[in-house]
Amino acid sequence: MLTEKKKEFIQFMLSADVLRFGQFVTKSGRHTQYFVNTGNYKTGAQLSRLGRYYAQLVADVTGGDFDAMFGPAYKGIPLASACAMALYEEHQIDKPYLFNRKEVKDHGEGGSMVGYKLQDGDRVVVIEDVVTAGTALRESIPLLKACADVRIPHMFISVDRCEVGQTPGKTAIMEVEEEFGIQVHPLVTVVDIYEYLKGQGTDPALLEAMEGYMKQYCILP
Repeated sequence: MLTEKKKEFIQFMLSADVLRFGQFVTKSGRHTQYFVNTGNYKTGAQLSRLGRYYAQLVADVTGGDFDAMFGPAYKGIPLASACAMALYEEHQIDKPYLFNRKEVKDHGEGGSMVGYKLQDGDRVVVIEDVVTAGTALRESIPLLKACADVRIPHMFISVDRCEVGQTPGKTAIMEVEEEFGIQVHPLVTVVDIYEYLKGQGTDPALLEAMEGYMKQYCILP
């Protein structure tokens, strides 16, 4: 259901040029009419506002019942940082965060992780941008498990593209939930974006193209 809060978030992504329309290719190699690039957030005001959106969702879902937040490099790093700040400022939930390096550091403190040092039994929530094929999460889980015997109960993302993953009849998010036991919580879905555009009287050609894309690649709720 397209709520006022979801409309507000979609408008925010559009205003920041994060949600874009045109001809794009996703990480999974699919040609798509829309693309979400959180790398386009570039001001303090944008990051502050984005953090509040994520923090509200994290607080609503968990109530603060977790031990740390992980932001996968690279785009997950500012997302987790902004979320951590907003959780404290808006909800009085003070939680540590960590992120990984793409290249393992061989000097100083060394290692592949920066920030909080994971401990056995920690419940870690992942803060990410978009799940298309689940590749980033599959890469992140071994990194976290290599640090300590942790559990990953939740993942929070900006947009659920609702796209089929590696298994016919299942979205990438369904696969993640079944394979790893991780519940994925999006701020909005592709259906929300489509309904928003439809309500704004968007170019019928774009709507038709999105309908075709969703019919071909998506499993809709």
